[in-house]
Amino acid sequence: MSKIGFVTIGAIDGGKSGAFYDAVFGALGSERKLENDGWIGYGVIGPGKSIMDCHTSICPPHDGKEARAGNGIMIAYQGKTPGEIQAAYAGGIRNGGTDEGEPGFRPPEEEKGFYAAYLRDPTGNKLCLFCLA
Repeated sequence: MSKIGFVTIGAIDGGKSGAFYDAVFGALGSERKLENDGWIGYGVIGPGKSIMDCHTSICPPHDGKEARAGNGIMIAYQGKTPGEIQAAYAGGIRNGGTDEGEPGFRPPEEEKGFYAAYLRDPTGNKLCLFCLA
């Protein structure tokens, strides 16, 4: 079985996107591992400061064109608890994100199972923040 090694997300404004992802990933147990030449890399809190310690990088597109959100593309990041999901969502919204679905169980009438929130980063990329509760 293979797994995703890392994700790269294009950003129009690295400063705004950095603030957004600092808040979102900080609530989910990750931190900014590096920042270099327009790239910001995030990984699990702990030692290590190389690109190989990063699960997600925010950067300008390699082709030099303006970043834009992909229609139909969504990246899902897993947290441990509904509280983490709520904190990540709130931090993202406070830092330039836009709502695509407030935290709650899916489907809404459930009281356990798939707990998720949906939002877009400052560039318009769609994220799902979820846990199994």
